Amino acid sequence: MPQNLVRPTTIEELHECQKRFVTQESIRRALAFKPQPTDVLISPYSKCGTTWVQQIVHGLRTRGSMAFDEITAVVPWLELAHDMRVDLEMPQVSMPSVFKSHFSWDLIPKGGRYIYVIRDPKDAVVSAYYFMEGWFFESGSISLADFTRAQYINAGRSHGYWPHVASWWPHRNDSDVLFLCYEDMKEDLEGTVQRIAAFIECPLDAELLDIIVHQSSVGFMRAQKHQFDDHLLRQARDAACGLPPGGDSSKVRTGNVGDHNKELPQDISEALDAVWREEITPALGFPSYAVLRAAVG
Repeated sequence: MPQNLVRPTTIEELHECQKRFVTQESIRRALAFKPQPTDVLISPYSKCGTTWVQQIVHGLRTRGSMAFDEITAVVPWLELAHDMRVDLEMPQVSMPSVFKSHFSWDLIPKGGRYIYVIRDPKDAVVSAYYFMEGWFFESGSISLADFTRAQYINAGRSHGYWPHVASWWPHRNDSDVLFLCYEDMKEDLEGTVQRIAAFIECPLDAELLDIIVHQSSVGFMRAQKHQFDDHLLRQARDAACGLPPGGDSSKVRTGNVGDHNKELPQDISEALDAVWREEITPALGFPSYAVLRAAVG
């Protein structure tokens, strides 16, 4: 291993690493992409169920095929496609063509069909922390509290979770948008699969429903974690980020709702509530995530 490649151990080093994750040329090409009307773009904020929906949609269109190295190989990531040497115009393994993104509504290329998932920001930040620990920063070097302050509380409010949610919310009832709540997906996975199948116009029989519900369960995806661990992305971008090879980045951890209750310090939880009231309440009118979730219907 080259001696100059070490994982960040401070928030400042982490931010510098993140800046190199995707090139401006790759972003430019992603923004210029022109979806077909049948294309499906899955674009939640990071750690809000993106991989889960990728697995559901890909399973529906292939009748449960698991013949892929890593999910990004069959559901390309718009923003990273150029940096991963992926041609977005190439035919995919099955129809409809499906793409991952984390673009806000303002940026996402228009013309296709869109699946958005909202998740409690407190659970999302806990998931992001454990996803990045051991990959983007050295395990144990940055606390969850400091990570949350940097990524969700003190971060520039022109980007990140808060404006992302605010950008998609007005389009929740658009005919080309399927707006889901992570917590509702957990409560009714079978119903979620049915809704997604109807949205992407995939015929759904009882056998296929059983296959997809099983293959999109946390237990199944954890057992196949190498297919959901971003190893292809790490191979493509670690060196550019100054990261040593061999990081751990499993995207399937617990999938639980409410992990933040035992993970986040009380003052951090309260600070996140305050940011919600500053950023989301004036824009959308909801005093808390729970109230917003209830309004999704």
